[in-house]
Order: sequence, then structure tokens, then C-alpha cells
Amino acid sequence: AGMTLNIFNNHADRVRGANLAQIVNVLQAVILTEGEKMLLTPTYHVMKMYNIHQDALLVPIDLETDNYTFEGRSIPAVSASASKKDGSLNISLTNIDYAKAREVSISLRGENYTRVTGQILASGSVLDYPEKIKVRDFSGAKLTNGVLKLTIPAHSVIVLNVK
Repeated sequence: AGMTLNIFNNHADRVRGANLAQIVNVLQAVILTEGEKMLLTPTYHVMKMYNIHQDALLVPIDLETDNYTFEGRSIPAVSASASKKDGSLNISLTNIDYAKAREVSISLRGENYTRVTGQILASGSVLDYPEKIKVRDFSGAKLTNGVLKLTIPAHSVIVLNVK
């Protein structure tokens, strides 16, 4: 979900709107129900985290990353998108690698940013039940002299707010 939303954000000049055709009790569901019980899935949490990009100005981000390879096919291990809104820079990062954390360094230009906060969606295993996967505060990003550095855990999504 994070990788797909990063693609949509990075092509905001062409993607004016996107939505899920079905959101409840289907593959890649946002919400699961059974009788009167309801569960918000990891996809729900990712979509909520990415709300920061709504009605914001796209900021191009150039990311160099190693590839993640599975069954002979490779794609970039980390995807990212960024936007500006209300004086803040918002950066979303997704590590699709199931086994390996990735280090990221982002050079921030054009502003004198001094503070970074964030949220992370991650778990110890990709097989964890959705109710075990919750959004938490993320304090692992460090901002020094206009360079933002962090390590993105395996199979995780991070959204940062830089001021």
C-alpha cells in the first residue's frame, strides 16, 4: 500500500484521484468485519498515515536505493514521496524488503529545517495478525545540517514531518 501511494504521490501531475474499488472484507481490505466485530487492517493505517499528502504541494524526491530481489525479479527496496503543506515537509518511506533494514540519507534543500517527528507502521513479522500491527511514534530520524538520516526497518512504512 505504501509503495503504491508513493507512486501516486510522485505522479500527482497525472493522478488527480485514486480510490479502492472495494474496502471491506476483500483482498487488501482496509477494514475486516465478522458479525459485530471490526478490525482496521495495516492497509487502513498506511492510508491514514498518507493523509498528510492530501491537498499538499508535491516535492520531487530523488531516491537511490538498493534493489529488493525475489524469485529473480528486482525492484527498488525503498520507495518515497514528499510534499509541503502548512510550512512543513512531509516525507513518506516504504521498505518492501521482508528481511533487511535500509539506511536512508536525504539532503533537504531550500529551507532551514530544525525538527523532525514521525510515525511508523511495522511489526516483528510479516505474518503477524493485523490487530498486532499498530502505528507508533518514530524517533529514529536525525536531522543534522540539512541532512536527514534514518534506518527503515524491514517491511515497514514511515511518515516524517519536518519543520
